[in-house]
Amino acid sequence: MNGIKPVLPAALVLAVIAAWAWSSAGAQTAAPAAEPTAPSAAAPSPAGQPSPLDALAWLRGCWRGEVNRREFLEQWTPPRGGMMVGISHTVVAPKFQGTLREKMDTFGKVKADPSKERTQDYEYLRLEARPDGVYYIDVPSGKKELAFKLTDVADDKGTKAFTFTNAVDEFPQSVVYRHAGGGWLYAQVMGKPGDGAKDVTYPMQHVDCVTGALLRE
Repeated sequence: MNGIKPVLPAALVLAVIAAWAWSSAGAQTAAPAAEPTAPSAAAPSPAGQPSPLDALAWLRGCWRGEVNRREFLEQWTPPRGGMMVGISHTVVAPKFQGTLREKMDTFGKVKADPSKERTQDYEYLRLEARPDGVYYIDVPSGKKELAFKLTDVADDKGTKAFTFTNAVDEFPQSVVYRHAGGGWLYAQVMGKPGDGAKDVTYPMQHVDCVTGALLRE
C-alpha cells in the first residue's frame, strides 16, 4: 500500500471541476461590467439664464413716426441667439393736411398714392451681444457697416436712455434710443460733443405691425 497513491472518488473530482468551470465563467461575464464607461456630454447651460439683450427686448415690434412729411418705420425681432435684427425705412410721403394724430389714426385706412411716395433711405440694423458688450450695428443703404458699442444706460424720470458710441472718428458719433412712457421711442443720432447742428431726433410710437394701430404700454 505504501507505493500506491490515493485516488480521489470520481464524484468529488467532478464536483471540483464543475466548481472551477462555474467560477471561471462568472469571472468572464462579470469582467465587461467592470470596464469604465465613457464620460457623458456636458450639461447645457441652465435655462432662463439672462441675456445681455433682455434690457432692450422692449424694442421688438414696429415703431412709426413722421417729421416734415418723412415717414420712418423701424421693425425689430425679439432677442434670440444673442441678436435682435431690425430694419429702418424712410419714405417721403405726399403732403397730408392734418396733425400727426390724424395721420396716425388714418394709417392703414387711407392709402396714399404710391406714385407720389419715394424711398429716401433704408437701413439694416441689429443689436448683437459680443464678448466685450452689446453692439448696435447699422448698415445704411449703399454704405459700410457701422458698429456702436453700448456705453451707457441712464434713467431720467421714467425715460430709459441707451447710448451707443462709435469708436471711429466720424459721423455719427453716437446713437441714443430713449424709451419713454406711452409707447414712445426717441431715436437720436448725434455728432461730436458740441456739434449739435448735426443732431437728429426721430420720434416714433409703438404700432401694430399689421394694422398700424397705436399700442399702449
